[in-house]
Amino acid sequence: MSGFMAPVSTINLTIARRGTLTATPAKELSLFEIARHGLPWPGSPAEVNWWRLRNFPYLCHSLWRILIARFFGIPHFYGSLSLVVIRANGRILDYGLASFRVVTDNGVAFIVDAFQNTKELENLKFHGIGTTGTGETAANTALAAELSTVYNPDNTRATGSTTEGASANIYRTVGTNTVDGSAAIVEHGIFDQAATGGGTLLDRTAGFSTVNLASGDSLQSTYDLTFASGS
Repeated sequence: MSGFMAPVSTINLTIARRGTLTATPAKELSLFEIARHGLPWPGSPAEVNWWRLRNFPYLCHSLWRILIARFFGIPHFYGSLSLVVIRANGRILDYGLASFRVVTDNGVAFIVDAFQNTKELENLKFHGIGTTGTGETAANTALAAELSTVYNPDNTRATGSTTEGASANIYRTVGTNTVDGSAAIVEHGIFDQAATGGGTLLDRTAGFSTVNLASGDSLQSTYDLTFASGS
């Protein structure tokens, strides 16, 4: 008895969606949501859970002031940062919440200038990343060691989106930096220009657990600036 066997092939597909890949909601997060997106979580890849475990002390360090302001109904504003690694092979790792705070003195001054129509708020959308985790302060004007030629293209920060969060008091910008060399990322900033070596720094996050990138990898950063009203 003879038979015929048709050729058989398989294909595996990875779908990378446009826009934000992070699961972190664009809203003021409850304590449960902070834990969900900042702590190790069942079903998450081991790499993600290990990173979140190492990063959690830093996340707590940047959170307590916000919780006090919420509890007492004090008007406040703050930035928060979420990170997603997109490996060169297409694998997507949602690291989740990296940090809350720190809006800079220059960032606040930029906002005031925008009210006077000498600056354009929508320019605060360029995402820079760097490799030195020196603690952030409101006086920071730049990243401590921003990437330059490891950016792809060289010396060019990612251009982020400019959207409204789930509520009208949240500004969200999402940018994706791709690298053509290895880099150990521990800092992030939002600027008003794409070119490195200048621009106004709105917010600097530094000291989060290291995110290691290899050539061809990308880091998507989601920055939410929340303005909480109150009496």
